[in-house]
Amino acid sequence: MDSDEDLLASWRAGDPRAGRTLFSRHVDGVSRFFFSKVAAGVDDLVQRSFLALLERSAQIPAGVPVRAYLFGIARNLLLRRFRDEYRDGRHFDELHTSVADLGATPSVLVDKRQQLQVLYAALQALPLDFQILVELFYWEELPASEIGTVLGVPEGTVRSRLRRARELLAERLQTLGPTLAEPTLADLERWARELRDRIGRS
Repeated sequence: MDSDEDLLASWRAGDPRAGRTLFSRHVDGVSRFFFSKVAAGVDDLVQRSFLALLERSAQIPAGVPVRAYLFGIARNLLLRRFRDEYRDGRHFDELHTSVADLGATPSVLVDKRQQLQVLYAALQALPLDFQILVELFYWEELPASEIGTVLGVPEGTVRSRLRRARELLAERLQTLGPTLAEPTLADLERWARELRDRIGRS
């Protein structure tokens, strides 16, 4: 199977089939990335992410995986959208402002399992970069080094933020779902992967 790097090089050289293959390989993950944070314009954001990847393909630093670079583009597009919406004088900070704070209405999760509904709401109550970190780690299974590329921080910072994100997520879960038993780390991991699969089918 061709690597992402080979596919991107072929796409840049004018092979549309390589572009379609690369798109089909990563479209679900990029779509999930946006679906959990915005309600409208997801398809446009996904298309713009892949177009920007093609346009910037020659600028990808050596050793940076295409997928990590693609999610970095998606994050930048998302941040630009939220900052544009905050031009009324409110302050937006991806380390402190959550999707819930923004009053955004991401795609609704239709699922009867209470723990998944609560987890989805708890994720959206995390500061945006913490939500992104948790989703990339659990949903997309990116290693800390690649998440660092997406967020523009060192790997050690990713690991410390992941610990803090888990703590915050557990707190949000207890606030939003007080009738649920306090989840273990194994519970969080299992629920997160179940939620990923559910979002992927939405």
